[in-house]
Amino acid sequence: MSWKEITITTASEAEETVANVLNEAGANGVVVEDIRDVHKEKENLFGEIMEIDTSRFPSEGINIKAYFYINEDWPLKKTHIQETIENLSEYGIPLGKWSWTEKTVEEEDWANEWKKYFSIQQVTDTMTIVPSWKSHEVTDDKAILIDPGMAFGTGTHATTILSLQALEKYIKKDDIVLDVGVGSGVLSIAACKLGAKHVYSYDLDEVAIHSAEMNRDLNGLEDKITIQQHDLLNNIHNPGNIIVANILADILIYLVEDAWNNLYSGGYFITSGIIEEKEQLIKEKLQEASFEIIATTNLDNWITIVARKRT
Repeated sequence: MSWKEITITTASEAEETVANVLNEAGANGVVVEDIRDVHKEKENLFGEIMEIDTSRFPSEGINIKAYFYINEDWPLKKTHIQETIENLSEYGIPLGKWSWTEKTVEEEDWANEWKKYFSIQQVTDTMTIVPSWKSHEVTDDKAILIDPGMAFGTGTHATTILSLQALEKYIKKDDIVLDVGVGSGVLSIAACKLGAKHVYSYDLDEVAIHSAEMNRDLNGLEDKITIQQHDLLNNIHNPGNIIVANILADILIYLVEDAWNNLYSGGYFITSGIIEEKEQLIKEKLQEASFEIIATTNLDNWITIVARKRT
């Protein structure tokens, strides 16, 4: 069996959006090569980076690699992916001078190629992200096991780290948590391991739903995390103590009112995935809905805002 390894070089700010396009097209494994991750200060990373060959990294921006099974649908799928990425600039996604390269790899090469990009990473003071094939190496009860092969979200992106730090700070034992845009399920799993009584997780993308369910089950949390395919919180009436949403700012603005309606008084709304240019927009939307902004954090030019529903 043969696979196509495609490499898209683009601006760092386009990472999550381009990766999501690839996953929605059916990619079997998405990895990101970002030179900043190699040189990142230890206090920001909380752990150690693997020694890797940085000569293949772009001097500016990032490489996003993805793997697709080669069949008769590949030429049409390739065209669709390229056109979709090209059109992202119309939605304000900065692509830079993006480029596309591809090569054919065989089954055995593909199976091992993308795994070498993932190692055990400590992402907060108490939580560690552990690839499923390294689960035997840890015994920590707050270790989060994931298989990053299908949906974007390995737990080490800046937006996820900021969300994890916020959950670690604000969650209380037996809280009810809503995770909007569940992705690979990292935040839902973390919420449970931090003491949540139950987590309700929502995502529109069926690939993300499948990945989140798989990772939930890897962590033995079938009874504590309910995952549903749904569009944000539209028509959801399920009050919680915390709502966490690691999604793009242009989508967050449509979530604010429903977040207010689904939080208990005094509950926290953790919003991430915000680029600096959109920070003020999100703050204004939150304040218009009567939220009190209580914290703003920044990592690698990504913003996380924590707001509280006034009592």
